[in-house]
Amino acid sequence: MFERLLARFAGQEVGTDRFGNAYYESRADFGNYGRKRRWVIYAGTAEATKVPPEWHAWLHHTTDAPLPETKRHAWQVEHRPNPTGTAQAYRPSGHDYAGGKRRETAGDYEAWSPGS
Repeated sequence: MFERLLARFAGQEVGTDRFGNAYYESRADFGNYGRKRRWVIYAGTAEATKVPPEWHAWLHHTTDAPLPETKRHAWQVEHRPNPTGTAQAYRPSGHDYAGGKRRETAGDYEAWSPGS
């Protein structure tokens, strides 16, 4: 809440995305760069992968205005944050959290032991 108050003094709100993140742009040019500073205030925990690609392009000055958040092609999937460290993370079949069972090998594997 405090960040949003400070952001209102330092800049102006440009918009919000479908995840609730708010995007701001400074009122004046930033230092010697000759362009305005842009930043995001995250809804919930601060996680950079929560920024959808449309807003990522705007944040990094690739586009002058945020791109529309509509799906443009049938093959495009919905953006989702990085699931690493969550229950939705990818775990191969031999992973301990996925049952710990790996498929049998051809018998040519011999475990190393320090005494041999």
